[in-house]
Amino acid sequence: MEEKIIQALILIIPLLMAVTLHEVAHGYAAWMFGDPTAKLAGRLTLNPVRHLDPFGSLILPGLLIFSGSPAIFGYAKPVPVNFRNLRDPKLGTIVVSAAGVGVNFACALAAGLVYQIIAPFAGDSTIFLLAARLVYGFCIISVVLGVFNLLPIPPLDGSHILSALLPPGARQKYEQIGTFGVLILLVLLMTRSLDFLITAVISPLVRFFTGG
Repeated sequence: MEEKIIQALILIIPLLMAVTLHEVAHGYAAWMFGDPTAKLAGRLTLNPVRHLDPFGSLILPGLLIFSGSPAIFGYAKPVPVNFRNLRDPKLGTIVVSAAGVGVNFACALAAGLVYQIIAPFAGDSTIFLLAARLVYGFCIISVVLGVFNLLPIPPLDGSHILSALLPPGARQKYEQIGTFGVLILLVLLMTRSLDFLITAVISPLVRFFTGG
């Protein structure tokens, strides 16, 4: 049980960091394209408390960890974006939506490099071992967030990218499933219907970043 709690902390702490960076990236991208909504709301901050969603940041990942799910996923409160303020609504929507994913993959690369540096010392020091586990966890979480957010399921980023690319009629019909998006994603995760992403995409990317 003690190891389970340690494992949960090693995953939840990096998760809070990853979702915070993810949301801040969205806000900065929107600001660069002319929408100051997130900045005015005080959401361009690395303070995770400002971004926490009780269910998405704590309850959902906790349920997945203790249920033995191979994929640990979570989310923060979306930063407010007024897409009508964007100088180029179509391109801006795509860039803003992709910004969080891009930052997650950049974090995975950085974490993987740090892990490769400190992993050889993990057997000689408890501190290095804990640091290696935290960094490895951050790499995994960053890859998972990056990959899962590309799924075209509302409200994930992939759905906004796809919506921006669809013609108006198809876009309107597609966006109608948004109300059920979180429920659809939760069911897919809990029933392990997305396990193929772990074996085909996530695991190879983690091995690549960490030199495994």
